[in-house]
Amino acid sequence: MSAMEQIDVLVIGSGFGGAITAYHLAAGGAKVVVLERGPWLGTDDFEHDFKLGSSYTRAFDFVVGDGMSLLGGNCVGGGSVVYFAAMPRAPRFIFERHGSIGRRMWPGAINRDTLDPWYDRVAEALPVHTQDWNDVTYAGGLWGAMCSHSGRTANPVPVAIDNDKCTNCNWMMAGCRFDAKRSLLLNYLPAALAHGAEIRPLHEVQHLTRTDDGGYVVHYNLVDDEDYRIQTGSGTIAAKMVILAAGAGATPVILQRSEPHLGRMPHAVGRYFSGNGERLNTAVIDEDRVREVLGLGRQDGLPYGSNQIGKGPCVANWDRLDGSLPEYSRFSLEQLYFPPGLGTILAQVPGGADPTWFGAEKKDLLAKWSSWLTIFQMIEDDNEGVFGPPPPTGNATRISQQMLGRGALSYHPTANTLRAWAMADAEVRDIVERDGLAEVAAWTNDVVGAYTVHPLASCRIGDDPSTSALDDRHELRDHPGIFVTDGSAVPCALTVNPAMTIAALAERAVPGIVGAARERGIDVRYGAPSPEGETSARRGTVRLARDLAAG
Repeated sequence: MSAMEQIDVLVIGSGFGGAITAYHLAAGGAKVVVLERGPWLGTDDFEHDFKLGSSYTRAFDFVVGDGMSLLGGNCVGGGSVVYFAAMPRAPRFIFERHGSIGRRMWPGAINRDTLDPWYDRVAEALPVHTQDWNDVTYAGGLWGAMCSHSGRTANPVPVAIDNDKCTNCNWMMAGCRFDAKRSLLLNYLPAALAHGAEIRPLHEVQHLTRTDDGGYVVHYNLVDDEDYRIQTGSGTIAAKMVILAAGAGATPVILQRSEPHLGRMPHAVGRYFSGNGERLNTAVIDEDRVREVLGLGRQDGLPYGSNQIGKGPCVANWDRLDGSLPEYSRFSLEQLYFPPGLGTILAQVPGGADPTWFGAEKKDLLAKWSSWLTIFQMIEDDNEGVFGPPPPTGNATRISQQMLGRGALSYHPTANTLRAWAMADAEVRDIVERDGLAEVAAWTNDVVGAYTVHPLASCRIGDDPSTSALDDRHELRDHPGIFVTDGSAVPCALTVNPAMTIAALAERAVPGIVGAARERGIDVRYGAPSPEGETSARRGTVRLARDLAAG
């Protein structure tokens, strides 16, 4: 029998939470292995189609639950490969939210001021910049003009995009062929590799067990690179420390499946899930009215053709991100391109009384597809989601060869969440239907329930052990040496795209993880620069890092 592989730190997942921690720990001298469930795709693998087996279906994980469906990344680089690269910081009021528990959800040590230096580190590493109006697409400009026409403001969205490389091809969700989108494949992950970390794709972690010396054994299955339902083998790795960053739809499932081996999990593991309050509306633009009222047109014919040219979200309305407003009445509205497939199924005929799947009205709606404007809402939800018993393997029961699975998440919106969605729907209608510019309808929840591309909070940080799975250093309560650094650690919906906050929290968690690693006998240091060697943002976190490392 061969000896089990022994390492210092095992990182589960290679998205923002996994890549950032892997880089810093490897750069600090630890022996780090990253296990990623999905394939390792590169620039040449990203295809401009939506065919089965293309990068689009290989790189996504779509899990249908009871009342909520999750769309996430499933590849090396995780969600950063398929995200739209929108990187706003969470509003100040978010950190004071009470939500369903009636008291502050966030740890006392974290607020917008204490997180800003870590946001700065991420902005330097990727880097992130705020677009100006010359950078936005026609779709973004149209949304901005509609907001202005209705007396609202509009803002170009901060992004992690190299505009010099961007071709406005509008295929961001299938991966960027031009390396214009600053995914983790271009910064933290190659930097981690350069410092000796190993990344192993198609390794799906199942559960953890404990070693006699207080470390952990990670049990995994090997996944076929074409049919994710097929397991081609299994294995184990022993590690002194484990970083869970498999995503808010998978991290709690791994911990639930580990409970018989590790002992009782904190009550909040698999509870308080948030879909980031997300909802989509489709507006069908009246081309003539846009030309007459707003004076907008395109030289090549149609004044609006969102799906032939452009990129992801470029312009947002943030008027309702006002901390003086009551909780559940604050939200953002963001212009968004969403590709065909799920969007064409769930988009509804404006003015229809019931969900429409087929017939003359739906056919006419689809015929106007090039004149759709999709508006993305992010409201404050009530953290209603709860994960039931885990499936036999993985985070879901696989239904199709790639992408599609059935999960154990149950999500039933409260009256607070429903009112917030209705308020955001009304705001969208008032903006886009003014003076006959468009007709709009929200996507239906009747097929796959509510839906999110930004799952959060299923193993959240906090000060109260009864409502949080992690302490403010991201360590799993009652299970020393296990840390969670992905979106599941974020306590609540953010009212904006969450990637920047997930990344900043991961950066903030690293000094404490390094301190805990040293206590566990790992020879590791903290203090690596940004992946490209920049150090200016690091100087702003020196004292904070020292305090976190000291615990």
